[in-house]
Order: sequence, then C-alpha cells, then structure tokens
Amino acid sequence: MNVAGGVLPVAAGVALVVFAVRLAREPRRLGNAVWLGVALLLTALWLLRAALHLEWLTPVLAVLLGVVVVLVALVLPAALIANGVRMWRREGRSAGNLLSLGLGAGLVALEALFFVPLGRWGSALVAIAAVLACYFGFLFLSLLIYSVVYGRLGRRSGFDAIIVLGCGLDGDRVPPLLAGRLDRAIRLAEREATPPVLVVSGGRGPGETVTEAEAMHAYLRDRGVPEDRIRREDRATTTEENLGFSAELLPADAHRVVAVTSNYHVFRTAVECRRLGLPFHATGAPTARYFLPSALLREFAALILYYRRTTIAACVVIAGAGVALTIFA
Repeated sequence: MNVAGGVLPVAAGVALVVFAVRLAREPRRLGNAVWLGVALLLTALWLLRAALHLEWLTPVLAVLLGVVVVLVALVLPAALIANGVRMWRREGRSAGNLLSLGLGAGLVALEALFFVPLGRWGSALVAIAAVLACYFGFLFLSLLIYSVVYGRLGRRSGFDAIIVLGCGLDGDRVPPLLAGRLDRAIRLAEREATPPVLVVSGGRGPGETVTEAEAMHAYLRDRGVPEDRIRREDRATTTEENLGFSAELLPADAHRVVAVTSNYHVFRTAVECRRLGLPFHATGAPTARYFLPSALLREFAALILYYRRTTIAACVVIAGAGVALTIFA
C-alpha cells in the first residue's frame, strides 16, 4: 500500500469523526453538511482506488463512469431546462421560479465552450468556470444530503408550541403548498397529550387581500383547532421575521418548539433559528416534485449568501490558482 492508499481511509475517517462530533453538538450548523460531503467524497475516492486493483471490476467502473458523464453532461441540463419551462408555465416568471431554467442553460453554455477554440486565456477562464461549477455542485449535493439527514434526526413529538411559516396566498385562500404545512402542524399537534399552541406567521404580500396569518388562522379553525390554541403573527415578510416575531408570541413555558415549513425549506429554517439564537427545531411538509428543483436551488443560494465571505474567499482562491497556473505553466 502506497502513501495515497493509506492517507485516504484515514482522512475519510477523520472527516467522519469530525462530522459526528459536530452533529452531536449542534445539528443546525451549515458546516456539518460540508464535513459530511468531505467524508463521503474521500470514502468514494478510497473505494474507487481499491476497486481499480480488481481487474474484473475495471470495465464495470468504466461503464459507470460513462453513465455518470452522460447524466451530468446531457441529462441534467435537459432536465433542468424542462423543469424551468414547466415552472414558468405553472408558477410564473419570477426569478426564483426560473432558477432551474437558468442553471440548465448555463451548463449547456459552459459545455459548449469546451468545443470552441478560445486561446490560452480563454481556455483558462473556461477551466476556472468548470472548477467553480464543480465546487458549487459539491456544496449543493452536500447540503441536499445533509438536509435529508437533518430531517430524519429531528424530534417528532413532545412539543409545547408549533410555529407554521407562511408563504404566498391565492388571494385570500390557502394554496396547496401552505395547506401542506398547516396539515403537518395539525398532525403534530394531535400527537401531543397536552395540546400545544399553534402560531401562524405571515404578513400580507403583493396581490393578497388578507394577511397570511389570517388565512392560516381560518384554515385551522375550519379544521377544528380551538381558537384559544391559535396565535396570529401578521407582520413577517421573511423567514427571519417569521421566527423572530413568532418567538415573541410564545407562552413563557414553551421550551420545546418546532417550526413547520415545506421540506425543501427545513434546513435553512433550522440554520436561521440558530443564527437568531432560538432553540427551535424545524420539520417539513411534502412538496410537489416539479417545484423542488427551483425551490432547492433558491434555498441553496440563500444559504450561500448567509456565508458570502467564505464563498467569495473560496472563489478567489480557485480563480487565483487558475490564473497562476496559466501564467507559470
């Protein structure tokens, strides 16, 4: 076994231990996702290197690699563009709804540039862009995997209060996305021996005739939730305000609190709770599958902006390394 063969499993083990310790201490940290991603990547490289020593397995790995290349280079951009068109038709032309379309088109453009003669510096810029794409792809996959892990590990009962985060209304009506959150809150409340307080949070957005809190209150009341168990927070327009304003309405003895949102929004809500110093957990309601790609990309962008300095520093290092290699190679 050479140096690389010994280093990879040790590095993977160290990354996994660091992840486990951080997870046990505070599961709502964004860095947990990165450590999990690093551990999985190092483990995959270790297993791949070990598999290459098995001659009969080499053709299988070559086929699998080819499949992955096709999926990433052709299927992924096409699927993103198709989803973006569907979002455009069904949800409107807002920037958030067109993220999958924009990303798909961007990947196609980046791949096309590899077949265009651009000269030394042009090729270097394309290579830097490709490395940056891989970097952000790694972060996205790490966050996606960890979001699933976080959702599985969260508390499922024993809550003193439940906060339901609002989203856009259809006039004065609760749309399916928000109804899913409210139904999830009702199911959680029904598990408790002592009925918890439900705080519905959301102000009035563009095109809405009532506040989200008012519409959510009516939805819960119509489904048999007693008035004295519902509290309305009708000022919030962001996730941060949802959580902060709702915390002010909680009973003094509410120590175990969960924020209910959509499944794609769970981890960012948990991170936001930690940023605000609130000891809340987060849980999610199911979301229509076609809505997920753009929604997940939107959540990823928001999380990256939370740590914009780290992101900018990483991009500068990658770009600087590419420029240096071009100059001195």
